[in-house]
Amino acid sequence: MSIKLERLGHTFTEEISKIIKEEVKDKEISFVTITATKISSDLSYAKVYFTCFDDNKRDIILNRLNKASVFIRKELCERVNIRKMPEITFVYDESIAYGNKIEHIIDEINKDDGNVK
Repeated sequence: MSIKLERLGHTFTEEISKIIKEEVKDKEISFVTITATKISSDLSYAKVYFTCFDDNKRDIILNRLNKASVFIRKELCERVNIRKMPEITFVYDESIAYGNKIEHIIDEINKDDGNVK
């Protein structure tokens, strides 16, 4: 990924976070955290990765975010000066859950090593 696309992705992440926090009226999605945005090289598509506090509501929040994507894209057009605004798709970010799982495994290994000594 080019530096320009990385910078644009970072800008998208910040602005989408602000839009969700300040402009979107749906309280279910106001507590999501936008973690990253990956933009295709031709600026056609953008995957916006998010996490949420309540993992049980992940599918509901994903559905609502994708329904709000038209509004979010429109607001993003007004805030970011770009020739072509990509289509936005929201994707749940599994990396944090994966990191927590790895951390738990490491803790278990360290706990087992402490019992052997």
